[in-house]
Amino acid sequence: MIDVYKIIKNTKVEGPESRFCIWVQGCSRRCRGCYATQTWEFGVGTKYSVEQLFDMINSEKEIQGLTFLGGEPFEQAKELAQLAAMIKSCCLSVVCFTGYRYEDLQKSGNQDFHELLKNIDLLIDGEFDEGKFDLSRPWVGSSNQRYIFLSDRYSYEDIINSRNKFEARINKDGKLELNGMGNFAKISKDLDII
Repeated sequence: MIDVYKIIKNTKVEGPESRFCIWVQGCSRRCRGCYATQTWEFGVGTKYSVEQLFDMINSEKEIQGLTFLGGEPFEQAKELAQLAAMIKSCCLSVVCFTGYRYEDLQKSGNQDFHELLKNIDLLIDGEFDEGKFDLSRPWVGSSNQRYIFLSDRYSYEDIINSRNKFEARINKDGKLELNGMGNFAKISKDLDII
């Protein structure tokens, strides 16, 4: 089972093209200044089987790929690797955000990490560092974070031509939710939604 904080079935702000996004629940890294602190606690999300998520993704006809965010996706690497392999078999792309550095994942003896890496097209690595806050590049919040191209699906030119954007949605409880990349503290204050 995959512990999930949130799903957005079709978004254009969490990676290249239109994407199905899964925010996993649980993160032991807990970067200072993280915008998604609600994803840190383990075991409190909604549980989905790999097959349930695959069916949900497969039913979305207008997407080009899947994005894993968090929380920390590599803390659920085994199940996410299975899902990513199924998605890749449908010719969809996989983007994954992680607080780990790519080199550390590669050196790890954790086979599940290696299986997940094998099925990712674009890895965005590195902890969020609020001392290096920088929104000049798409989808990253601090200058230490990197784009790691693990397949030829995307190139640096594809990425750099994108712009940071955010989407606003009203959730089922009537609350405004923002996703994407931006200065959400300022946006929330400006919109008076704190």
